Amino acid sequence: MCKKLGLILIMFLVVNFASAASSKNSIQVKGSDTMVNLGQAWAERYMEKNPTDFIAVTGGGSGTGFSSLISGTCDIAMSSRNIKEKEIGLAKQKGINPNEIKVALDGLAVVVNPANPVSKLTSDQLAGIFTGRISNWKKLGGKDEKIVILSREVNSGTHVYFKEHVLRRNDPNSKEEFAPSALMLSSSQAIADEVAGNTAAIGYYGMGYISAKQKAVAVAKDDRSEYVEPKIENVINGKYPISRPLFLYTNGVPQGLVKKFVDFTLSKEGQDAVLATDFVPINR
Repeated sequence: MCKKLGLILIMFLVVNFASAASSKNSIQVKGSDTMVNLGQAWAERYMEKNPTDFIAVTGGGSGTGFSSLISGTCDIAMSSRNIKEKEIGLAKQKGINPNEIKVALDGLAVVVNPANPVSKLTSDQLAGIFTGRISNWKKLGGKDEKIVILSREVNSGTHVYFKEHVLRRNDPNSKEEFAPSALMLSSSQAIADEVAGNTAAIGYYGMGYISAKQKAVAVAKDDRSEYVEPKIENVINGKYPISRPLFLYTNGVPQGLVKKFVDFTLSKEGQDAVLATDFVPINR
């Protein structure tokens, strides 16, 4: 009996020691699909330098990141938008104090299939396409075919940003919405894959997802302005009209391993990873 109790006690101590070690040496980072490749690049570089620490990074959208932070199931939320007042209220009810840290900049690329002859669009034309007012490529100098609209799902920070800054043109009184025919896809990669295989499709995502299988269109603020491509230098100089900051959110001022990881993202090596994944560093 004593031996059995002793064995149970040892197992209890081992489990609790492992749990404490896991809690101390690992953190969960969750949220923006736009940022997930960047988050994983940060985690890999960080863990190479700190092999006893473990950083787990998953996507799901900015809203998912905030929900996880509020529920206490992640330590850091990645977001491609600012936290909403409603989310702050929910967080405070749970005793969570969201702390915002800007870690990078991003340009949102609007992409079409490489076979599509349309290579430049104004902001008004983009708003017309994604609200459904412009429904055929022929009206934009393309082929006579119906435009297939692709969007991120509503939980995505990229979706929210595009709606507010492109469809609604930064007008808080605007009620513009995506066309009912728009296909809401779960990830930036899903949009990239659909555009690559559909000559009538148009979508948008962080410019880090651009590949030879899609063509990024140049965008102008209006028909009297310069058409600008989504490139790093054009985000830095402010010429590209669809750009935004990217954030990490923590519960209060970062402490312990969370602080160590956040500090790494803002270090030279962390900002080199920003550049390597086709985002724009805030610290150069």
